[in-house]
Amino acid sequence: MPKSRGGRLTVPVHPICHRALHVHLTNIELAKIGDDPPKLRVQAGLATFLRWVANKPPDFHAPTRRKR
Repeated sequence: MPKSRGGRLTVPVHPICHRALHVHLTNIELAKIGDDPPKLRVQAGLATFLRWVANKPPDFHAPTRRKR
């Protein structure tokens, strides 16, 4: 949950993954899902991203396209 919504827990997330989360989900949607990785993995656009990024090295960085 974002700090703007009263969240206190900080979870380290790779920058490319963090950008992808916000491209595919709003802060409200992320707050509803909470800290539940299996629920994140089944989100349509995010699941596609996770399959794509799974074989990339840990220091991989690429631009993230936003929804139009």
